Amino acid sequence: MDLIVHNATVYTVDDGFSILKAFAIKDNRFVEVGSNSSILSKYQSEEIVDMEGKPIYPGFIDAHAHFFRYGLGLQVADLLGAESEEELVHRVKEHHEKNPEVAWVMGKGWDQNLWEGKEFPTREALDELFPDKPVLLTRIDGHAALANQKALDLGGITAKTEMVGGKVILAEGKPTGVLIDNAIKLVSSKVPSPSEDEARTAFLNAQENCFAVGLTTVVDAGLERETIELIQKLQEENALKMRMYAMVNPTRENMDYYFEKGPYQDDKLTVKSFKIYGDGALGSRGAALLRPYHDHADNYGFLLKNPEEFDALAKEIYEHGFQMNTHCIGDSANRTLLDIYAKYLKGKNDLRWRIEHAQIVSTDDMPKFASFSIIPSVQPTHATSDMYWAEQRLGPFRIKTAYAYKDLLDQNGMLALGSDFPVEHINPLYGFHAAVVRKDAKNWPENGFQPENRITREHALKGMTIWAAYANFEEKLKGSIEPGKLADFVVLEKDIMTADRVDLRTIKVKHTYIGGEKVY
Repeated sequence: MDLIVHNATVYTVDDGFSILKAFAIKDNRFVEVGSNSSILSKYQSEEIVDMEGKPIYPGFIDAHAHFFRYGLGLQVADLLGAESEEELVHRVKEHHEKNPEVAWVMGKGWDQNLWEGKEFPTREALDELFPDKPVLLTRIDGHAALANQKALDLGGITAKTEMVGGKVILAEGKPTGVLIDNAIKLVSSKVPSPSEDEARTAFLNAQENCFAVGLTTVVDAGLERETIELIQKLQEENALKMRMYAMVNPTRENMDYYFEKGPYQDDKLTVKSFKIYGDGALGSRGAALLRPYHDHADNYGFLLKNPEEFDALAKEIYEHGFQMNTHCIGDSANRTLLDIYAKYLKGKNDLRWRIEHAQIVSTDDMPKFASFSIIPSVQPTHATSDMYWAEQRLGPFRIKTAYAYKDLLDQNGMLALGSDFPVEHINPLYGFHAAVVRKDAKNWPENGFQPENRITREHALKGMTIWAAYANFEEKLKGSIEPGKLADFVVLEKDIMTADRVDLRTIKVKHTYIGGEKVY
C-alpha cells in the first residue's frame, strides 16, 4: 500500500454510518477499511501512521462557495467586521497606501447591519479621498456595493438609471453610491479582469487556506469558461490539488459552449451545472418576498429576471442534460423557481436540480422539494449571522419560515451544506456548529435561534460529506471512507461527534489528505 492508517476513530459515513479503526490506501483510493488487526495483518506499506485515537472523517465538501472570488478577495481591502462607515473608509485608505499602484480601489465585506444606525454608507468620503480613481466596495453578501463618483461615471450611472433586477439608491435626487444587484454590473463590468498570474495566485492562496480547515472539495458557484479552463490547467500541473465542482455562469456564450461539449467529470473536476441568480439578498432588501418587507412597507424586493426568462433557461438546461442550481433567498423567489422546476422535472427524478440558499420558504411551497426531488443547498452560518436583524426584515410570523433546515431536511432526507464563503468564513466547522447548535461564536442565544430547526450531528456531517457529494453527482467518487473511493480525509484534534457543543467551533484540523497525500 501507499499508506496505512490505524489506531484512529474513523467515521466512514457509509450507509450504516460505521465507525472503524484503520484503512489502507493505494493509487489515491481507499482499498479497505476495517479493524486495526485486519488492516495491519493483511497489508504492508513504507508509510504506516498511528493516529493515536484521533477522529478521522471523509474530506469536507463545501457545497456552495465562491472559491475564486475568495482568492481574489485576499488581494483587496478586507472590510469584514468594520463597525462603522468611518472604519470602512479608514481600512480602504490603509489598504490603498500599501497598494498605491492599483488602477481600481477594491474592497469587500462591509455590512451596515453592524453599524449603529444600520444605514447604507455613501460615497462622499471616498470621493474626497479618490477623486480620480474608481472605487468599488462590495457588501458582505455580494448583492450591494458602494461606488465613488468616478466609478459611477465609468459605469454611466445617473439618477435616471433603471434596470430589471437592480437599483441605484438615491438621496435628494442623486446617487448615494450604493448599487443593488444588477446595478453593480454596470460598474463591475468596467473593472479589468485579473491576469492569469493574479488568477493563479488567487487559486493557490485560496487552496492553502481551505486545506487548513479540512476542505478537500469546493463547489464554486458561477464561473466563466476561461476560469474553469484555468482550473483544469492548474489541476493538470498538480499545482491545484483541491477538487472542484464548477457551476457555470449562464451567459449565452458559456451555454452554447458547454451544451455542445456536454457534462464533464474526472477525479478532480465536475462541470455539469449552471448557477442562476433568482433574487438578491435579505440584508440589502433585494430578496424577492411574497409580502412587503416588515421594516420597509411597499418594498417587495425583486427577481433578477422575469419569470419567462427563468423558464426559458430551465427549458434549455433540462433539454441539454445539465443541472440547474438557482440562488433563491425570498419566499417569492423560492416559489417562482420551484414552480418552474416542477414544470420540467414533472415528479420524482434523479436530475438533482438544486435551490441554493432556500432561505425563506413558505409552508405551502416546502413540499415541492420532495414532490420534484429538488435538493436544498443551504449555508447554516447564514442563520447565525442574520439572526440579529432578520426578524426586522420579515416580522415575527414569516421569520419562522426562514433558515428552516430541519424542515428542508425532512423533505428528501438530505441537505447539501456549504458556507457561501467569502460571504461567511471558510471554516466548515462553523457551519457544523451553526447547524447543530444554532448559536453564534459566543454561543448566543442561550436556547439557540429557532432551535426547532436544529439538525443532528450525524445529519450535519453527512451534509458536508456524502450528501454534498450526491448533490454534485460525485457520491461514487467521494463523500465517504469506503473501498474504491478517492482517499480524501481529514483528521481533527477532537471529535466533533462527541465534543461539548460549546467547543465545536474551536476544534482544530490536525491533517488534511487528498488522494492519500498529506496537503496540510
